[in-house]
Amino acid sequence: MSDNDDDKRFYPDYLFEILCVVVCLMALLTVTALMMPQEMGRRIVLSTPFQPKPEWYFLWLFELLKYFPGRTAFIGTVVLPLTFVTALIMVPFIDRDEHSQGGRLRASVVVGVLYLLFLVFTIIPLAG
Repeated sequence: MSDNDDDKRFYPDYLFEILCVVVCLMALLTVTALMMPQEMGRRIVLSTPFQPKPEWYFLWLFELLKYFPGRTAFIGTVVLPLTFVTALIMVPFIDRDEHSQGGRLRASVVVGVLYLLFLVFTIIPLAG
């Protein structure tokens, strides 16, 4: 068997080369991670009271709780989000209305209103 590339087989020749590269890259990644550690999460100050704050994509749900406190929280946490999801699911069916000329316009309005509500209820907590 000669040493040119045509006679190399995957096992053991190429497999050994690939494993050497993988081990070297993992060692380099480990050394880099140990030399430059990153902080995870937020700093915790135990002298201040805990103020839970969700990620940005859940801020709109968190904001709805402010408008529906106490016994009406079910409306803000279950009914309205299910209504939003149902409206998004119904958009293709609104668009296919063959008897009406404004199907596409109504679908665009539904999506636009839902998007606007999402933006408003996400930006309000960020601004305040």
